Amino acid sequence: MKRTYKILIALVVLLIIARLLLPYFVLRYVNKTLVDMGDYTGHVEDIDIQLIRGAYQIDNLRIRKISGKIKEPFLFIPKIDLSVEWKSLFKGKLVSEVECYNPEINFAFSDDEATSQTGADVDWTEFLKKLLPININRFAIIDGTVNLASLITHPRADLSLKRFQGEIRNIRNVEDKAKQLPSPVVASGDVPGYGGTMKFSANMNLLKVVPDFDYNMQFANLQMVKLNPLAREYGNIDFERGTLSVYSEMAMLNKKLNGYVKPLTKGMQIFKLNEHENRTPGKFFTELAAQAGTVILKNQRHDQVATRIPLTGTVDNIETLTWPTIFGLLRNAYVEAFKGEFDNNVTLKDALKDVRADLKEKRKERKAERKEARAERKAERRQKREARKREREKKKN
Repeated sequence: MKRTYKILIALVVLLIIARLLLPYFVLRYVNKTLVDMGDYTGHVEDIDIQLIRGAYQIDNLRIRKISGKIKEPFLFIPKIDLSVEWKSLFKGKLVSEVECYNPEINFAFSDDEATSQTGADVDWTEFLKKLLPININRFAIIDGTVNLASLITHPRADLSLKRFQGEIRNIRNVEDKAKQLPSPVVASGDVPGYGGTMKFSANMNLLKVVPDFDYNMQFANLQMVKLNPLAREYGNIDFERGTLSVYSEMAMLNKKLNGYVKPLTKGMQIFKLNEHENRTPGKFFTELAAQAGTVILKNQRHDQVATRIPLTGTVDNIETLTWPTIFGLLRNAYVEAFKGEFDNNVTLKDALKDVRADLKEKRKERKAERKEARAERKAERRQKREARKREREKKKN
């Protein structure tokens, strides 16, 4: 009996020692995995193991570009929680979930490799598999920051998303095998540099090499004065006031896509008579002409200029259609104002449609309707003439 107790005590001691040493070995393994990622390298400061929960936490993960002039790390995450997704385990599927707290990712776009940092050359899924061999079924970002430097290079325009929240669920399609787009995606954030907000929602199939998706995306209440560096460069104008909201729906299936972008401005003013600072005669008349165009194309009741830009094509070649965009401007101004919301008329089936053929078909339908209406009016006039003729004949008799 005493021998049995000694064996049990020895096993407990060994388990305790293994538990104490395990984080050290895992930390060495993780850092060894991250040290060589081609143009990038990574390092983790500490790891905490939670065996009962089937999880481990990574503290202060930094990934930076080895060569180049960019000081900011490509990725910094103070805390990552990687664990077994228990609700899927109860369904007989061993998958994991990952939560990233306060992450910061810094993209930089440039033709110069030394000032470019996009991470496009690294297969990040490979390193995720090494860090967590179990397939990831849920990925979440809590209170993150996304910095896009030199998104437009001339003039330089940066874009940052703060308080970014995002979640992808059912990546491995554990819940419903019949769904064509099994993975719901949601994201939101503030755009402090432009004074607006961003919202994104989608359903996706992330198991394909080129994912299928159906998304809604909205940038709301961007301050137009913040766009003046771009407006000066490309339009030779300044915005005095106004807000811009952009609504977009897009669906893609088997690399073919269809959708739209709907820009909508409110209270836009370009021309100001008593503006004298740095305004050349050319800029004066350009702003005056732009303001006149705004007045012509503005829906006076809602004080807005808007249109709907159809997008169609493939993932490698997206086309915009000019005439529907122009007609959209006129429709918003003189027929019916566009609403600051999604049209909710783009589905996954629409991805395979040919927009030009669809427009052609609609023109045929309208032409047929007009022809039918003319025929009805002609028949009505013929009936009236015959009725008058019979009336005259009665009077003669």
